Amino acid sequence: MIRVAVAGARGRMGRLVIDGVLKAEDMELVLALDVVGVGESVCEGVKVSDGADISNLLPRMKPDVLIDFTRADAAIKNVAAAALSGVAVVVGTTGFTEEQKEQLTELVEGRVPCILSPNFSIGVNAFFRLVEVAARLLSAYDVEIVEAHHRGKRDAPSGTAKRLAEIVSEVLGGRKLVYGREGISPRGDEIGVHAIRGGDIVGDHTVLFAGDGDRIELRHQAHSRSTFAAGAVAAARWIVSQPPGMHTMDEFLSSLAG
Repeated sequence: MIRVAVAGARGRMGRLVIDGVLKAEDMELVLALDVVGVGESVCEGVKVSDGADISNLLPRMKPDVLIDFTRADAAIKNVAAAALSGVAVVVGTTGFTEEQKEQLTELVEGRVPCILSPNFSIGVNAFFRLVEVAARLLSAYDVEIVEAHHRGKRDAPSGTAKRLAEIVSEVLGGRKLVYGREGISPRGDEIGVHAIRGGDIVGDHTVLFAGDGDRIELRHQAHSRSTFAAGAVAAARWIVSQPPGMHTMDEFLSSLAG
């Protein structure tokens, strides 16, 4: 039985992850962490514990894996605590700077296995691969990325949009990224990235390849956050058996493909 801790337990994703853990026959929820709703019952025998006390709670509850859907600054503290306690980590939190990503890698190196992804949906990660292929085939085309999320999403552009931009930029030799445009803004050798916020949109991502005479749009639309949660739970099941260090979704997906 895999013992699971969830940080961000009262958030949108945290609730869905907990539901997935409770439904899994090979998992047991032993710890739910957050800074809100402390003391609320999550399931029989588990109440929300104060996330600020994670350094003391992990050694006491002894989870095998921590699934983190919090904020960037909180996630770094949580990963540091997990590394000290020998707990594997799944990080679905977004909004990290490049420096913070490097810090996370340093925290887990040689200590615990960790997988970090802006999106754990299997469909989105297949989308990443399709976009990479399209970028290789359409290298002469202009590329624009548009993402849309609910009004409450804090970071913009989304972590998924940033990852899409990274993929295309790497294929096309490092085109610079332009986040939004205004005024007189002639197009250069760049990738445009645009964010929309409104309503209850779960998550839409479109990559537009525009050439002279035609255009191609690749799009992923999420209808439910349950796909993200299911992927994170599956990743937690996988990461506990991996060697220490930072791991990628490509590694995880390759394991699913057999």
